[in-house]
Amino acid sequence: MLDATPDFKHQLRTLDEIAPVSASPGLAGILLTHGHIGHYTGLMHLGREVIGAREVPVYAMPRMLDFLSRNGPWDQLARLKNIELRLMQNEVTFELNQRIRVTPFLVPHRDEYTETVGFRIAGPQRSAVFIPDIDKWEKWDRRIEEVIAGVDAAYVDGTFYADGEIPGRNMAEIPHPFIVETMQRLAALPAAEKSKVRFIHLNHTNPALRPDSEAARAIAKAGFRLVVEGERLEL
Repeated sequence: MLDATPDFKHQLRTLDEIAPVSASPGLAGILLTHGHIGHYTGLMHLGREVIGAREVPVYAMPRMLDFLSRNGPWDQLARLKNIELRLMQNEVTFELNQRIRVTPFLVPHRDEYTETVGFRIAGPQRSAVFIPDIDKWEKWDRRIEEVIAGVDAAYVDGTFYADGEIPGRNMAEIPHPFIVETMQRLAALPAAEKSKVRFIHLNHTNPALRPDSEAARAIAKAGFRLVVEGERLEL
């Protein structure tokens, strides 16, 4: 599982429907990108008040691991062995199981409490990159074009469609690459490269959430894709 969202129960049910297991929760690992509310607070469902899980591997970067270890109620999950915290390091690949290899990599984001990472996930035949949050592509020391070229699918930050999407808020305080900016930056890519891009992490204000919206049509016309719930990529 990539990130434990507040809607953890829906995430887990979806996984169980795709790949049923006898164990509960039956997860080989939960990989956390960072310490913002939508990405780790679902861990609460593993505690004694809900699942009462046993030693679910939770992979976290150094600051993220320290944050979970020192702050309640997350430290109780580790103390009661509902979860087993496992340290990740930047650009160090590890094996999640016999088939899946994961490489975390740092990305610039609002790191108030923890660092932020994306993941490169590789299977026997295919690979994907997962970057739900980043400030702006220009702030990164890597070129997103090269990252896309090295994988079969790229799940990237599509939080906001365009500037001005949230009335009364200075969107510079919540930086993300607007979808229109990403499409403009990648406009010169071949069609095959554009088709790898799936926008994820859409905010509730994002007009592209509506399939019949002009925003959704513009994304499709430009050769990019919006992620579809239940979409599967065989690795």
